[in-house]
Amino acid sequence: MKKIVLMVVAMFAMTTMSFAENENTNSMAKVEAYDMTVNIRSLAVTLGLNNDQMEVVQDIHNAFCDEMMLAAYAKDDERADMVDKAVKKDVRYMRYVLTEKQYKTYLMLLNVTLHNRGLK
Repeated sequence: MKKIVLMVVAMFAMTTMSFAENENTNSMAKVEAYDMTVNIRSLAVTLGLNNDQMEVVQDIHNAFCDEMMLAAYAKDDERADMVDKAVKKDVRYMRYVLTEKQYKTYLMLLNVTLHNRGLK
C-alpha cells in the first residue's frame, strides 16, 4: 500500500514539474519575441549609414529595445498599445536621421521583423 501511495505521489510531482516547465518555456518564448536587439554594424551596412548616423541610430534603437522589453512584461491588455507606441516613436525618430532610401529600407526591415515575430 505504501508503495502505491508513493508511486502516485511521485507521478503527481513529475506531472506538476512537467507542466510548470512548459509554462515557463511558453512565457520565455513570448518575451523573446519582444527582444529587438540587432547587430548595429550589420544594420549600418544594410542601410549604408555614415558614422554620425550610426551613433544616432544605435541610441534610437537602444531606446526602442528598452520600450519593447517593457511591453513584453506589461499586462496583456496594455501590451499591444505599448508596442504600437514604441514602433511609432522609433519610426518618427529614424525619419529624422535617415535619408529617404535608408528610411524605406529600415521600414521594410522593421515590418518584416515585427510580422515574423507575431507582433503585428
